[in-house]
Amino acid sequence: MNEKRRWRSAKPISGYWNEFLTASSKRIPNLSLRSLNILMSAHNREKLGFGFPSFSVFLRLCALVFSDFFPNLWLFQVEFGRVALSIRGRIFSQSMDSARDVGGVAGTVLIPMRFVWPYGGRSVFLSGSFSRWSELLPMSPVEGCPTVFQVIYNLPPGYHQYKFFVDGEWRHDEHQPYVPGEYGIVNTVFLATDPNYMPVLTPNVASANNMDVDNEAFRRLVRLTDGTLSEVLPRISDTDVQISCQRISAFLSTHTAYELLPESGKVVALDVDLPVKQAFHILHEQGIYMAPLWDFCKGQFVGVLSALDFILILRELGNHGSNLTEEELETHTISAWKEGKLYLNRQNNGHGTGFSRHLIHAGPYDNLKDVAMKILQKEVSTVPVIHSSSEDGSYPQFLHLASLSGILKCICRYFRHCSNSLPVLQLPICAIPVGTWVPKIGESNRRPLAMLRPTASLASALNLLVQAQVSSIPIVDENDSLLDIYCRSDITALAKDRAYSHINLDEMTVHRALQLGQDAFSPYELRSQRCQMCLRSDSLHKVMERLANPGVRRLVIVEAGSKRVEGIVSLSDIFKFFLGG
Repeated sequence: MNEKRRWRSAKPISGYWNEFLTASSKRIPNLSLRSLNILMSAHNREKLGFGFPSFSVFLRLCALVFSDFFPNLWLFQVEFGRVALSIRGRIFSQSMDSARDVGGVAGTVLIPMRFVWPYGGRSVFLSGSFSRWSELLPMSPVEGCPTVFQVIYNLPPGYHQYKFFVDGEWRHDEHQPYVPGEYGIVNTVFLATDPNYMPVLTPNVASANNMDVDNEAFRRLVRLTDGTLSEVLPRISDTDVQISCQRISAFLSTHTAYELLPESGKVVALDVDLPVKQAFHILHEQGIYMAPLWDFCKGQFVGVLSALDFILILRELGNHGSNLTEEELETHTISAWKEGKLYLNRQNNGHGTGFSRHLIHAGPYDNLKDVAMKILQKEVSTVPVIHSSSEDGSYPQFLHLASLSGILKCICRYFRHCSNSLPVLQLPICAIPVGTWVPKIGESNRRPLAMLRPTASLASALNLLVQAQVSSIPIVDENDSLLDIYCRSDITALAKDRAYSHINLDEMTVHRALQLGQDAFSPYELRSQRCQMCLRSDSLHKVMERLANPGVRRLVIVEAGSKRVEGIVSLSDIFKFFLGG
């Protein structure tokens, strides 16, 4: 007889419930009205049994309500279990065993379990069914491998679910068993009863070289006639690729920039007459890397100030052999810098066409395809969404900064449950023309991937960002294994303690500059997501889902195990593939 039948064969639920409350009130005379209301509301809504999957879950609800009265929550579960058993008798005799499995009470064999998170982060915690999802267990970096976190926790035998809390975001390990659960996608583990058995949820992590295994690539290996192994990549027809691109293009053409606007938030705009020094600090304090510029005389937005502007300012002053002084930043306004930038561009190309004073923006009713194409063609990272209720465009309102990340998030949300209609999403990124890859031996027609050592000077990093026209540079060791990444937006970290006024770009290393950036951001910000990685075997769908996360603008493609950099795939790469920009 199954559990639901045994419930129905017993006497009415209300009778058991009343007896339970009577027994509990005798044992706990100080039971609060709030706790009683919680239990009664649960009873009224769920009918106690038909709504709870098992008696062990019922015990956990009791533990939540009465925990204030018992210093030891585990002993409380046993005590309350006896109260319930005296009422239920034979009906719940088997359910009490499962309650012990969850609680880990005296007499239960506990098995040490090592949980491992090998994907980096600033602060990593573990939570699971064994902690009733109410406690975050801190995980520590493995010695010699700062991107791998671990914790050992004693668990009773049985089935357990768990997730990782990484830099303020719930994550699960896609390379371990996982199922959809009450708390979203959760990892699972089943423990045997052998106390000497110590399961490990990832391969041994003695060093960074064992960080990950490319299981998908192994599945595609085939043995050739000469005994060697070769990887066979999945293929789809050009027609299927075109169909996928057409469907995404059609979706973007029928949705507008208005859908990118958050329900609530703030926007930051700067006056063109503001000193560069003050603008620099505002961007840093607000945690943004660009802002539109407002001209009060013209009554309109006339441009944007971005991290690239500060890079150019530092380079220009560095070329003249001087550090940036407080007086120079205080006297130079944003407007004066923009005029100087226009003059420099005219000198560089001789035509004055390298810089336009026309503001690149979008309206709230522009379709998403036009917004994405504008970002790609103008080679900008974001465009302001500006609206004016008057026909002549006066009194414009700055609503939002539209980015490819927000547009990609709309795509992923729309096609999440119908990804089969886009066959190209299932292909590994190495099988499609997307991203920038490290040239293989003998390849001379592929653009090289810009990389630097941590000992390189900050001046060389800034020069490479400008000359190579890239937004980020992987920082690698002598084996080309990924250590970190330096982005344009990292330049704003120099605003901390006015570091820009007493540094020499040729003497400061990239490593030191990155340390300034880490100190400048709080642990609660999504800064660690700037150095996200993926494998060449990851599907396009998985890559898009990761790029749609807040703060993620690119993924560094690494070799499984060694973390050797193989390429970079960015937001613009994805949209160029779909839209042909």
